[in-house]
Amino acid sequence: MNRKKKINQELKKRQKQANSKVHHSNKPKYISKAERERIAQEQAQLQNQTDEASPTDNV
Repeated sequence: MNRKKKINQELKKRQKQANSKVHHSNKPKYISKAERERIAQEQAQLQNQTDEASPTDNV
């Protein structure tokens, strides 16, 4: 009985590994808090640069 159980466990383990390679999660990649802050600062700088480059406030 132990031999059959061990064989079945190994087969199930291999099947789970194969399934995990096939099915990918839709969850987005984790971005750390510091990285999010850095990205937000870069976007703010780009926004400021584009605002300065196009003077549309001349009314």
